[in-house]
Amino acid sequence: MSVVDAAVAVLQDASGQVLLAQRPEGKGWAGWWEFPGGKIEQGESAQQALSRELMEELGMQVVQAYPWLTREHAYPDKTVRLHFFMVREWQGEPQSLENQRWSWQHPTHLEVSPLLPANQAIINALCLPNIYAISNLQEMGEQAFLTALQHAFAGGLRLLQVREKHLGQAALEQLLSSICAMAAPYQAKIVLNGDAELARTFHCGLHLASPQLKQLRQRPAGLCGASCHNLAELQLAWHWQLDYALLSPVNLTRSHPDAQPLGWQAFRQLIQDSPIPIYALGGMRQQDLIQAWQAGAHGIAMQREIWNAA
Repeated sequence: MSVVDAAVAVLQDASGQVLLAQRPEGKGWAGWWEFPGGKIEQGESAQQALSRELMEELGMQVVQAYPWLTREHAYPDKTVRLHFFMVREWQGEPQSLENQRWSWQHPTHLEVSPLLPANQAIINALCLPNIYAISNLQEMGEQAFLTALQHAFAGGLRLLQVREKHLGQAALEQLLSSICAMAAPYQAKIVLNGDAELARTFHCGLHLASPQLKQLRQRPAGLCGASCHNLAELQLAWHWQLDYALLSPVNLTRSHPDAQPLGWQAFRQLIQDSPIPIYALGGMRQQDLIQAWQAGAHGIAMQREIWNAA
């Protein structure tokens, strides 16, 4: 069965809402909701097709689009390869130029259905924030870290990896209990580094170090990500359909001063056509977010800079 390539737009406004369109009568899967886009014609780049389709379908002009995810989905009659772009800048308001309905929806609580099967994974990915924090209690001290964490949650942080290898089991459990209680009012996601049993106990997600990723024999249930440093490790994360991966080090970092940084060009090449969200890690600062988007990343991960800001 041949593969049909299509360019797809995730138009996201400042509040986090995304634009979904309902397939009109007369088209296959009529009545189902999807992200706007369409087939890449011969001689077109994916980004050219994206701009053309948005103008033809909705009368909207793309101002800025960043490559994001590439996913394949097998329908009964064809297999589609969907090249998703994040579009945060555009001109014009959506119009029903092909007799389709459209609606702005927040990924965390969709009010339209049914959604085309190929797009459910995209909704899940959109529920992950652009900023990913890693705990730094060992350097900061417990009180200073928890104070900074409270400020960060109040300031919008919604995803934290708890990584404190120096703590014993009892101290780690106590810390995790405190963090989960702090996160609950903000509905922030917590992932625990390495300990699957403790993650289940506290109903947290699980983050795998790269050696754990290489030994994986079954995908853990629930929210799960991994640390990656090269293409082979990324391919394992893709194979197990993890929810995200961290790729590092992009820049020089204090945590691993002897590690050779990837740089943005190599980072972009490694994550090209990734089917899962990738966070850039290593020497990241808040102002690096746009450069990360331009390279195809979902967002940035930080272990020190984010607590300085908080």
